[in-house]
This record gives sequence, C-alpha cells and structure tokens, in this order.
Amino acid sequence: MSEACNCNHGGMPEPPKPNFQVPSNENSNICHVIAIMSGKGGVGKSLVTSLLASRVSAAGYRVGILDADITGPSIPKAFGVDGQSLHSRENLMVPAETESGIKIVSSNLLLDDDTEPLIWRGPMIASVVKQFWSDVYWGDVDYLFVDMPPGTGDVPLTVFQSLPVEGIVVVTSPQELVSMIVEKAVNMANQMDVPILGLVENLSYYNCPDCGKSHAVFGESHIDEVADGHGLKVLAKAPIDSAIAAAVDAGKVETLTAPWLDEAVAAVTGDKKAE
Repeated sequence: MSEACNCNHGGMPEPPKPNFQVPSNENSNICHVIAIMSGKGGVGKSLVTSLLASRVSAAGYRVGILDADITGPSIPKAFGVDGQSLHSRENLMVPAETESGIKIVSSNLLLDDDTEPLIWRGPMIASVVKQFWSDVYWGDVDYLFVDMPPGTGDVPLTVFQSLPVEGIVVVTSPQELVSMIVEKAVNMANQMDVPILGLVENLSYYNCPDCGKSHAVFGESHIDEVADGHGLKVLAKAPIDSAIAAAVDAGKVETLTAPWLDEAVAAVTGDKKAE
C-alpha cells in the first residue's frame, strides 16, 4: 500500500489566473474604466450612466461612454447624437461626440435605421463589445463609462474579463427585490475581483410641486439596509422628475445638473487626477 503524501503544498504559489484582457490600440489612452450595472432591467441604468458622464465631463475631465447594451442601446438618443454615424480613421472607428465633447460608441451609431433590431447571439454581441474597446480611436480619455445591459450574462462577463474595469456603480430601484438585485451584482463583482464604488437608487421619490412633500411612489426604500448588509455606500437617491425624462427624450441630458449625484461623482473621480 502506498504511503500518504507528505508533501508540503502550503509554500507552493497558486497558478496565475488567466488574463483575458483585450489590449487597446496605440491611438487610445484611457485612464480609468467605470462600469454601470444592474441586476435587472428598467431601473434607469443608462440614465445614471449619462448623468454621471455629463457631471464628470463638466468637472473638467475627458469622458467617453462605451454603450455595451448592444441590443437595447439608448445612450445616443439621450445625448442627441442618434443622427450621427461612426466613421473610420486609420482603420479604427471614431466615436460620435456630444455638444460638450463626450465621446460615444454605440451599436445604434452603426445602423442606417436606429429602429432596426440586432438579432444576434451572445458570442457575436460579446465580440462587438470587445471591438468597441480595441478597434475604436478613443484618443485621450480620463474616464470611460461602460453602460452594461441588465443582468450577469455574456456581456457583463466579457466587460469584466476583457476591459480593465476599476470600479462598478450598481443601479437599483426602491422595491423589495432590490436585495436580490444588489446581491447578484455584488457576487459577480467579487468573483471578478472588481470593487463596487456604491449604489444609486433611481426612482427613489417624487417631490410634489403642489404640497411640497416627497412621496415614495414605489414604496419605502430599503437601499440603506441593503447597503449596510453588504458594506457598501449609497451614493445617490434619484428623484422621479418629468424634467429629467423630457431632457433625455430631447437629447439634452447634458443640460441636467443632477445635484443629487454629487457623492457618486466624488466616488468615481476620488483623488485621482487625469494624467
């Protein structure tokens, strides 16, 4: 009978984790990549992406948005660039630019008709997301925001594995299932070794112009308890406001000040300076 192994494996290094990151090109100098995600759809993730990008741009940083919601893109419409199309430079796609200079790459900017559906399988969508990173003439960008599709499927996995994501902002809504939504995002972030910067609760309250009171239209918020349970920060509670919807529909999201995002902007930029 063979003896039990007496080898001491404790001092042996663990094998290195595989590196799936896709290199950018020599015409792209992107300093920081921030992903905006949610565990479900319909919570206003693209709105938060648009407002964060606008606020960070207004603070003097060079900003870009990679719209990774390939089959449901809404970023171009919010910024009023949906009539533009991506052109080529040195065999690379050149982003559309907003009035304030935010660079945007989105699948809708590749279509002649932005109502045309992209009926693609997951591998094709994941490939396009990687091309939006590697095959785009981004130039100098201090903060690149990645607007994710909802959930934890192919595209979020591709983004976390292929792009050097530094942090995640999780968008939620004030409903009982918010705990499940946050937990999914937290678990995925932990598995991908990407820190969560904090939570943003959209549709949090409505300020009545007649009585002056705030009303919890979708029920009382549970975001603070959920955040405490996971050791996370609540970065913002966004109101229900028809002026926000009107500005987005008109392609004027950059005109919104969104002061309730101050802490979220600080969490994104921190003390880091554009190099």
